[in-house]
Amino acid sequence: MNKQNYILLDLSSKVEYALLALLELAACKERQVPVTMNEIANKQPIPERYLEQILTSLRRAGIVQSQRGAKGGFVLVREPWQITLLDIVYSVEGKRKNREYPHPPTLEMNLVHEIWEQVNFAAVEVLRQRTLEDLYQQRQARAQQGSMYYI
Repeated sequence: MNKQNYILLDLSSKVEYALLALLELAACKERQVPVTMNEIANKQPIPERYLEQILTSLRRAGIVQSQRGAKGGFVLVREPWQITLLDIVYSVEGKRKNREYPHPPTLEMNLVHEIWEQVNFAAVEVLRQRTLEDLYQQRQARAQQGSMYYI
């Protein structure tokens, strides 16, 4: 087994799609124009019915707002720098509860669980420190690099 390619913590499709959709909303934030589900689905590989569920979760969490009508769509409620990646994960995945065990934990189980708590804490801290703005800025920087051409 190649240890370099081993993925311990995986990004769910739900979170990945939410991040892609929110990047599109962040890109339109300056224009202050709502973005339709169609526009998001045309730019990102997100199934439309799945996108509707995700945007509903994000709306309930207060991250996006929906506007009805001919010029309707979705807009970010807060600035991208105010939305952490952890906020997004919690919005679409919900907060995870501690596992209940049917029997008293052994010494070994406690050791294993302590390590897993450290792994989880590290992941939560990374997601808490990074924002939608960080992701958007990285997207812009890489898009500019890709459009540079040399003579």
